[in-house]
Amino acid sequence: MLNLTTHDNIREIQLARPPVNALNLELVRALRSAIDDSVRDGMHGIVLSGAQGLFSAGVDVPALLGRDRDGVREYWREFFALCATLARAPIPLVAAITGHSPAGGAVLALFCDYRVMAEGPYRIGLNEVQVGLIVPEAIQLALRRVVGTYRAERLLVAGSMIEAAEALACGFVDELTGVDQVTTRALRWLGELLALPSHAMLATRTLARADLAAAYANPDVLPLDDFVEAFFHPQTQAVLQQLVARLKEKK
Repeated sequence: MLNLTTHDNIREIQLARPPVNALNLELVRALRSAIDDSVRDGMHGIVLSGAQGLFSAGVDVPALLGRDRDGVREYWREFFALCATLARAPIPLVAAITGHSPAGGAVLALFCDYRVMAEGPYRIGLNEVQVGLIVPEAIQLALRRVVGTYRAERLLVAGSMIEAAEALACGFVDELTGVDQVTTRALRWLGELLALPSHAMLATRTLARADLAAAYANPDVLPLDDFVEAFFHPQTQAVLQQLVARLKEKK
């Protein structure tokens, strides 16, 4: 599910769950473990990457619809625990957004320190509203930190998926490059950051990300039950079932 490559003191964690790197429970747990292991192994930074043309299609909706209420709650608890691991990571992370990145894929990128995206007709966004899901406050916070309050509201309420050029213009991502150079650029930016005096850089980073870290100090206090109830709302279930039906037709 993951390909791990060490570049000197940087660990690249590549999502490798064909065909679309959908985030099922096993991948979410594997990703969280890989981040923790990278820190324990003494890595100085992490790059998250995906397949060329696709970073991650987000939550594995068909798998999630097959779970009962307790199973759905377990999934979201693990997903928010992964967000907490990213938010509170003691080393810098860069998202190498190698293509389309909707919903959960965009969430992973937002929790990183820096985002390099493939230029071209690739889209990114928190499109949960379009499929009947609510974007919880703890995720909205991550977007507001990156694009600002008003822009975040507009993107979230409409569930907008925006192309790479617009994502760069509004600050959703930090730079664009050719699809085959995304990971290379991510590694280069991170290498330049790590060349700075480490004590000053890391201490400043901790202060700058304190609000994000505080929001995820204890994932168990997040309103998971409210989120699960919203997932089982009849309208949400109907929209998600329609989405899964369309995905099956494309196969």
